[in-house]
Amino acid sequence: MKITITEAGQHVGEEVTIGAWLANKRSSGKIAFLQLRDGTGFIQGVVVKSEVGEEVFQQAKSITQESSLYITGTVQEDNRSPFGYELSVSSIDIIAEAEDYPITPKEHGTEFLMDHRHLWLRSRRQHAVMKVRNEIIRATYEFFNDRGFVKVDPPILTGSAPEGTSELFHTRYFDEDAYLSQSGQLYMEAAAMALGKVFSFGPTFRAEKSKTRRHLIEFWMIEPEMAFYNFEDNLKVQEEYVSHVVQSVLANCRLELGRLDRDTSKLEQIKVPFPRITYDEAIEFLHKQGFDDIKWGDDFGAPHETAIAENYDKPVFITHYPTAIKPFYMQPDPNREEVVLCADLIAPEGYGEIIGGSERIHDRQLLEERIKEHKLDEEAYKWYAELRKYGSVPHSGFGLGLERTVAWISGVEHVRETIPFPRLLNRLYP
Repeated sequence: MKITITEAGQHVGEEVTIGAWLANKRSSGKIAFLQLRDGTGFIQGVVVKSEVGEEVFQQAKSITQESSLYITGTVQEDNRSPFGYELSVSSIDIIAEAEDYPITPKEHGTEFLMDHRHLWLRSRRQHAVMKVRNEIIRATYEFFNDRGFVKVDPPILTGSAPEGTSELFHTRYFDEDAYLSQSGQLYMEAAAMALGKVFSFGPTFRAEKSKTRRHLIEFWMIEPEMAFYNFEDNLKVQEEYVSHVVQSVLANCRLELGRLDRDTSKLEQIKVPFPRITYDEAIEFLHKQGFDDIKWGDDFGAPHETAIAENYDKPVFITHYPTAIKPFYMQPDPNREEVVLCADLIAPEGYGEIIGGSERIHDRQLLEERIKEHKLDEEAYKWYAELRKYGSVPHSGFGLGLERTVAWISGVEHVRETIPFPRLLNRLYP
């Protein structure tokens, strides 16, 4: 019977065949231990010379790292293994023998590993991170589908920029200018006026020359937009969504979190409601913490966000930022026009902003004024302004950066490990 490694628990005491790669091995006298992986998980194969004979035992001892094979044996419970099972091997059928696999069990430098990212993905740690990422994606669809949201796919090639063109990749679209999308938000607002509650999930691009551990050039965003939702409604969806994702990872990726040495007690605290502070309160707090350089009207950098987050054991909302430092489409506070009805959600443990969101301007005249103030191309944004002409309603939305969220939940230090093939400032290979 052919099975996958994750199905082993359903076949205790049975003889099975698994298609696998040899991740590592060691031998001790008359026993060989084979560390096997098949993409679904890892299991140890135990080859006992007295049970399989000289030929199979020598075969087990000579297999090279990352050779592919069909391995047959009996599934047994193993309390010493984090997985809980091992395979008592009876026969080995080698499919393809690997030659001089470059990533050995010894330590390698980051640049070397990034040059071999296509192979580094096979390691236990990278496998665990990708499984956590996959669970976050699965839980995202579950959350929004269960709440009546419709998945909408905005274009990647656009003729205008939601937040200005300074950080966009420019290209030619036949005989006109085009850009790789930095956000699908404006299109999602149009979709919300047609379908009520919508979300997108796709790649976005920022031509930002940053080398920090929080930045990628190409990354994935989850961007919901909701008609008839005000600022408070928006915050409620955000905290419920993040809590749902974290609890789903805890429920379904315990083995992977253990492999990453993640302190799950910190994740277990991530439940609604989340704390909130205003931008004004954040400035006051930072001054008390010795950040004398920050003044009202400045945006927060990574050190500021980290200092604020260290005060909390949950993600914290920073609300009501100054109008001047936020995008043109954000709704001003009706009681205080110098700030907007927006919030950034800052993850704990130094992982920074994972969500930016706001109530959107729904008054056509105000939006057109803002487009002019920001010196944007009025013709390019004509369709966006028209949304306010034909039955405008209060509406809100947000964007969550997948890779920063994966980094935080899995506990990895740098976002380059959170996407299969990262695009960084100086890296377009492999």
